[in-house]
Amino acid sequence: MAAGAMLPLVDPASWMLQAAFLLAIQSGVGALARRVPLARALTVAVQALVVLLLLTVVFARGQAVLGILPGPEAFQQFGQLLNAGAEDVGRYAIPAPATDGIRLMVIGGVLVIGLAVDTLAVTFRMAAPAGLPLLALYSVAAGLSGGGASWLWFLVAASGYLVLLLAEGRDRLSQWGRVFGGAAPAQGRTGSGFEPAGGTPLAPVRTGRRIGALALGVALVVPAALPALNGGLLDSAGSGDGPGAGGGTISAVNPLVSLQDNLNQPENREVIRYRTNATSTQDMYLRIVALDEFDGAVWKTSQRTIGEVPGVLPLPDGLSQSVGTTEIRTNISAAGSYKQNYLPMPYPATKVAISGRWRYEPAGRTLVGDRGQDTRGAQYSVTSLMVNPAAKQLATAPPAPDALVKEYTKVPDSLPSVVKRTALDVTKGATSDYDRAVKLQDWFAASGGFSYNTDVRSGTGVNAITRFLRDKKGFCVHFSFSMAAMARTLGIPARVAVGFTPGSPLSDGTMSVGLKEAHAWPELYFEGVGWTRFEPTPTRGTAPDYTRDQSPGGGPSSPSQPEASGSAAPTAEPSASDNCPPQARRLGDCGAAAPRDIQPPADAGTDVKSVLLLTLGVVALVLLPLLPMLWRIRTRSQRLRAGGRRPADVPAGTSLDGDAASGGQAAAAARAKATATASARTLAAWHEISDLAWDHGILPDESQTPRKAAARIVRLGKLEDESAEAMHRMAGAVEQVLYAPEPRPGTALEEDTQQIRAGLRAGVGRGTRLRALLAPRSSVRVVWALSARWAALTDRWGARRRRTLERWSGVLRRPSRQRG
Repeated sequence: MAAGAMLPLVDPASWMLQAAFLLAIQSGVGALARRVPLARALTVAVQALVVLLLLTVVFARGQAVLGILPGPEAFQQFGQLLNAGAEDVGRYAIPAPATDGIRLMVIGGVLVIGLAVDTLAVTFRMAAPAGLPLLALYSVAAGLSGGGASWLWFLVAASGYLVLLLAEGRDRLSQWGRVFGGAAPAQGRTGSGFEPAGGTPLAPVRTGRRIGALALGVALVVPAALPALNGGLLDSAGSGDGPGAGGGTISAVNPLVSLQDNLNQPENREVIRYRTNATSTQDMYLRIVALDEFDGAVWKTSQRTIGEVPGVLPLPDGLSQSVGTTEIRTNISAAGSYKQNYLPMPYPATKVAISGRWRYEPAGRTLVGDRGQDTRGAQYSVTSLMVNPAAKQLATAPPAPDALVKEYTKVPDSLPSVVKRTALDVTKGATSDYDRAVKLQDWFAASGGFSYNTDVRSGTGVNAITRFLRDKKGFCVHFSFSMAAMARTLGIPARVAVGFTPGSPLSDGTMSVGLKEAHAWPELYFEGVGWTRFEPTPTRGTAPDYTRDQSPGGGPSSPSQPEASGSAAPTAEPSASDNCPPQARRLGDCGAAAPRDIQPPADAGTDVKSVLLLTLGVVALVLLPLLPMLWRIRTRSQRLRAGGRRPADVPAGTSLDGDAASGGQAAAAARAKATATASARTLAAWHEISDLAWDHGILPDESQTPRKAAARIVRLGKLEDESAEAMHRMAGAVEQVLYAPEPRPGTALEEDTQQIRAGLRAGVGRGTRLRALLAPRSSVRVVWALSARWAALTDRWGARRRRTLERWSGVLRRPSRQRG
């Protein structure tokens, strides 16, 4: 039932039938092993072995010994399928196709979770902890599905877990022996063995059902708190299911699909607008993310650690002070329809001012949204460096660090040899890595005979680059991926950047970036300059100045002196989105708002709300563990304080002795009330002594008489002298109250109780005394009292409902004439 949450992830859903069949075999093997019976650990081992054999038969039969026994080749096949499944998960949008790799992941995951649940709930008879693996299975599925009907699957999974708890509770009750609930069930009603005469379940079953229902109700808020892992690299307007009402919707995580969908949109919808103080915008590429891992089929981002966004970002790796840089500031506004988890920024950014939950990934120098944060309608300002290296600086760059070269020159063994052979032919005669990079760029962009075509299938297999080199047709993905791969075969560190080209200028001095400006380009590393942009795609973007024949000899400039430009001044003119009709605004056709300058948040001191929430949290953390102790102190005070007071309506001179009856009826009534009050005080003190003994490790035994109970407490509590005498006095007082024709309640109840408490504390160790103070066992009476009140309330409501139903059923059974 919990695995149902995975149904929206994979299409078709026939894998679920296969998983259910294999899970039934696994559970049946466990049931047989327990009936043998086998040891618990051996039972789990047998089930795990059966799971391995089942997966071998289904997914690696051709590589197995005799088609069933897994050998080295079978385990190698499992590894290949798991790798392929991980790639498919990152490549396809939801619902993903049921490839062999994905099927192995989902079916194998269901079987592993099923084994864990069966082990905990049945083999080791602990049904409650079995909810943890079920929650893990549901959480992963609900998080990946991005919401949708996850609440329905949660109800299904939670209902199954509740049934599991009820089954365990019924099984435990059945082991106590036959449960007698009074008379037989009423005629026409079927009893379950745990119902009394009225048909209402007994307290243990009733409590179990209520706890389960309460837990289910509380847990309904869990899906709302789960993160939704939706959105692709260039996720735009809409729900992420394809081109929607507004168009330009991109749901695929793979940038190949995202870029191609963007470039083939019928309209160049605006997604970003920015204003910069740079004198030229030809190099204002807005970079989103860097793809630095190449497996021969696709380029993708490595898994890296992210952290808080620093006030000032560290300088880029490998950038030397001898290289010319100019500091620029850019104010950026994202359209409300542009939904993206990565923040588009000029590269390399040195400071970012933005509100929201953003995290910083230092290797790629990117900002990533945290807990559902995205770019929709975002307004932010970026301070960045315009790096202006000279061609000579790139040509004479020293070797890169060994660790960086090792990481960014990896190419898989499956990469066709024609890729490296072509790279060597194109760069023949080059004397440096810079010369080789320029030759590769010029070959793709001009001399190689390539043409730009967005209708070419992007392809993701190991032969995609080979096909592109042969056909010489493609778009930016093909050019950037191929150049980066060829650079790696030459030993040049390379990766692929994904983002937007600079866009088009508007009349108000801002720049407009649309979906058709989505782009990919290679970045090559040169020590002293860092990651450097190249542009191999013909008719797209601009080739950097340092790759042309007349390269500027840029000397270093002061980064503290930004360039001035008329476009840096804010404008008072309304943007296109300000005059957007409501219908177009709903469809996401309004574009971005006018960019404005965003300042980093100043240190405004301590936030009062945060301090209040933090204080309340600390108080709650401190008080929650102390609640049992506080309840016992309050209860003890109430019980003992009542022992020293006389009722207000009883005359001060009234005697509690039965022979002073000469005062008439009023005096007799006052004496009776005083006697009843004094008796109640005595019993309250006795109740407190019983709880004190319980807190110090002496379980209460209500079947004993007060005298035997006192002797038991004296013996087990090691009471001596005055404490033992006080205990026996209390027992005598209780016997007087319970059994004497004319009760004579005890005196000095509070003093005797304190004496007994001191004796109990003296007879136990420090640990027991500490537990009696901080976590008294008798505090469980609070839970019992609440349960009893709830049971009484529901019983009254149930009785009232039955009476109402019986009355109406009686009315309906009357003849129509009598009813009239």
